[in-house]
Amino acid sequence: MKALGWWLMAVGCLRLASVWFGFFDIWALRLAVFSQTSMSEVHGRTFGVWTLLTCTLCFLCAFNLDNRPLYLATFLSFIYAFGHFLTEYLIYHTMAIQNLTTVGIFAGMHTFLFSVVGNCSRCSTFGPKLDNQSSAVKHCRITNLLMCLKKLDSSPREKKY
Repeated sequence: MKALGWWLMAVGCLRLASVWFGFFDIWALRLAVFSQTSMSEVHGRTFGVWTLLTCTLCFLCAFNLDNRPLYLATFLSFIYAFGHFLTEYLIYHTMAIQNLTTVGIFAGMHTFLFSVVGNCSRCSTFGPKLDNQSSAVKHCRITNLLMCLKKLDSSPREKKY
């Protein structure tokens, strides 16, 4: 668990650099990311805010790895970022292939590491709740579900004429 937390902190710090570029050094985004299009200051700040949000998710998740919805939201932020850059290249043609490769390596590598390291380290936290349940607990859940369905089926119904 600690490895994933430290890794998320490192990713969050790297994303802070992109936030800085979005707000204060727009030329870096123009050259390094969106080199095939004009980019205004507003676009840079929007990119900065979006990246700040994903950075915040990384930091929050690093300190709350046992929070499943937060973990999922952080993981999806990696997927969304990679999807964003992929569509910018494939559909909108605002990125050069070199820029997509650089961003893709970082986004793809981060997504891969997040999923692999996260799932391996989460086994000790989430595994027993999901994988090591006794057959009696599983049987009890199935029995409860069947009883609920039986109650619904045997409840009085209005006759429609």
